[in-house]
Amino acid sequence: MFLRIFFPFSLFLWCVLFPIGHSSKKKIVKLFSSDSIEIFSENFLPDISTCDELIKHTAYTLCYSEKYEQAKWVAYRLTSEMCNNKGEERTNNFRIDADVNTGSASPEDYKKSGYDRGHLCPAGDMGWSEQTMSESFLMSNMSPQLPAFNRGIWKKLETDVRGWAEKNNEIYVVTAGVLEDNLPAIGSDNVAIPRFYYKVILDYMKPEYKAIAFILPNEGSKKSVFDFAVSIDSVEHLTGIDFFPALPDSIEHFLESHVDPAKWER
Repeated sequence: MFLRIFFPFSLFLWCVLFPIGHSSKKKIVKLFSSDSIEIFSENFLPDISTCDELIKHTAYTLCYSEKYEQAKWVAYRLTSEMCNNKGEERTNNFRIDADVNTGSASPEDYKKSGYDRGHLCPAGDMGWSEQTMSESFLMSNMSPQLPAFNRGIWKKLETDVRGWAEKNNEIYVVTAGVLEDNLPAIGSDNVAIPRFYYKVILDYMKPEYKAIAFILPNEGSKKSVFDFAVSIDSVEHLTGIDFFPALPDSIEHFLESHVDPAKWER
């Protein structure tokens, strides 16, 4: 009787802790929790080997670039539960991120620049706890965006991402500006102004794994967000970032090389 109970439970526990594979190259899953919500698995982080500094906040992890004074990528997990527990109001508490050892950009860098302090991990995704909402306003999570872009198609894409989380129960998001040489900058900290922004979205829940990515110019647009849909491979080529290196190679290759917007229509 003991074996009949213990063995199925052990098998279930093993599947939960090691959902992506058993290769020695794969990282062991680490789970963080806040307000009884499972936060993230390190198996879904991009390659961290090129990070100047890896910063972990409660609900998102970022790779900070000192050269550009902003994140090279911000990664987080978003679930239907998080989207449906939006009890916290927007704080607008923009402030320096003290966890960045080299010093993050400051709110003053954006004053009279004509650019919004554009969220990478949106405040709208972080309203399920006071701490996560507050941390969404750290300047390491900001990038200079033209108002027509930030308040227009970028906001529309953020809303769609929340809809996909609600529909698919759980997704992983990686997002930032495309950082490249010779970008203009604002403020005394020389915060680079990206010409393009990207979002990479992964649904790694059965019965169907799927992924999609977007590359959008930092300008207003009346087009559908799907007009900017691309493969993850395209974003990797543009940014030099390996987004999901811990996935089994065959699954990673298929998901990152294909794009099918029809699978994401709401």
